[in-house]
Parts: sequence; C-alpha cells; structure tokens
Amino acid sequence: MVTIPLAPVDAVRITILMDNLTDPLLFPSEGVDRTTWLHQLARARMTSAVTADGLPDALIAEPGFSALVRVATGGRERTILFDAGVTPTGVVENMRRLELTPKDVETIVLSHGHWDHVAGMEGIAKEVGRASLPVLIHPEFWRRRRIAIPGLAPGELPATSRSALEGAGDRTTPFETGFAGHEAHVHGSWEPDPLILDDQALVMRLAERGLVILTGCGHAGIINVVRHAQRLTGESQVAAVIGGFHLSGPMFEPIIEPTVAAFDEVQPALLMPAHCTGWRAVHRLAGRFPEAFVQSAVGTTVSI
Repeated sequence: MVTIPLAPVDAVRITILMDNLTDPLLFPSEGVDRTTWLHQLARARMTSAVTADGLPDALIAEPGFSALVRVATGGRERTILFDAGVTPTGVVENMRRLELTPKDVETIVLSHGHWDHVAGMEGIAKEVGRASLPVLIHPEFWRRRRIAIPGLAPGELPATSRSALEGAGDRTTPFETGFAGHEAHVHGSWEPDPLILDDQALVMRLAERGLVILTGCGHAGIINVVRHAQRLTGESQVAAVIGGFHLSGPMFEPIIEPTVAAFDEVQPALLMPAHCTGWRAVHRLAGRFPEAFVQSAVGTTVSI
C-alpha cells in the first residue's frame, strides 16, 4: 500500500451538530466543552431565544449524525461540515442555537449515502447559498439501498436527493464482516452490499499527538477504519476516535468484545462513540477506557 503522509495540523475542534441524544446536564471537562442548561438560559436572556412556554431554545436530537470540524494550521482555521443529519432543518437549527453559521463552511464531506447522514443537505444548501461549495462523496454514494432480512419483506431505504447536492479501504479483522441483509440496486437488480464500500472517514494528524479519526457509521468496522488510517498515513499513534461505530442491535452486539479488545492495541487518547454505536457498546467502552471515554451529545465540542 502506498503511504500518504499527512501534513500535521496545529489543533482540531469537533462540534457535534446532530446525534441521537442531547443532554444539557453534561458538564465540561478538560478539552471537552458542553452546551448546558446554564449556557441555554444565559443565551435566552440575551437573545429572547425561548419557546412558547418560556423555556430555553434547547438543542435538537435526531437519529442521525453531523459534526462541524474546525482545523487550525499556520495561524488559519478551516471549517468542514462532516455529514448533514437526517432532516432538512435539524442541523441548520442546531447551528443557529449554537450561534454557528453554515455560511462559514468551506467544504462538506458526506461519509456515505444513508439518509440519516445526508438528508439534511437540502436545508444546508439553502442556507449556504453557494453552488461552488465543494462536496466530497464516494462514486457509489448514489446507489439505491434496501434491507432484506430473511422472513421479512425487503424495505428500501430513503434515497438521497441528488438535486440537493448538484449545482476502498482494506478489511482485515476477522469479526468486522459487514451488514448482512444490506443490498444495493446495481445494473437493474438488487445485489448483496454488506461492505457498504462508499463509507468514508475523515482523518487528520496532530503534531506529537497522532491521528484524529471521525466516522459517520464506520461500516467498514471501526477497527478496520483505524487500522487502515494507520497504514495509509504511516502514523501509529491515535489521538482520538469519534463518531458512529455501528455496534448496536443483535446483528452487531456479538462483535462488541473483540472490538473492545482491539481498541486495547490502539489505545486512543480520546474515545467518543456516537450515533449508531449502541448503548451496550458505549457502556462497555466507557468501562474499559474510563480516562479516554467522552459521552457524545449534541452541542459537545472536543478540542485537541
């Protein structure tokens, strides 16, 4: 494999704009800022941002994922939107409530074509208002998808809106074998698509700290993703792994333990599982890596 050395960056800030949960009772810690009730009450007093009941304008949680990534290097900060959430208004509204603006986004990276990561593009595109904004997607992003579980009628997944946008890695672990029952419409027929090859991660390298890896769902298997990033960049040290690890439900819970064991080798300095990781895996990772673990929630900002 050809190695692609990454130029080091000075700092990375990742703000969770959309996730499955929001918790205003989580309090900040070193390097981790939280949007608490105290923040929301203070903002409500300053801006009259309250609901009809007089309550603070709280952040929205939806079963999708989106993160704002700000990368500082050479005295300049660049802004990347990673995934767009599941509804046209969710991410845009959370950005407003966090006093962020989509117009600051310079590049959009969509991890894969599943609707819970891309359907928010419609609202974001309207807010940004620039047809020239770069959007990075995989060539297989546009495929139609469905879930076909034996004994159940196949259910087609909502399709991505192509009009809203216009204007493969190695698998080495024996346990991360893909999404059984996931199919793609290819050449006029439905075919098995367990590997979901359009899945992408965002990888950065901090000088002296190692890799920062951000995933949407990690359909390749989160350990495969980390190992591939290490091999591709030639950097073994891992500063942070953040995002969806796709370990929820009876299909994936059996690989929680080998995943945790493999993280023993990786030893990330920060570990923030989100979205599709599932509560069993989150609890297991929190228990095994208490010093590295950070609970994800909408409005959390990790600064490294």
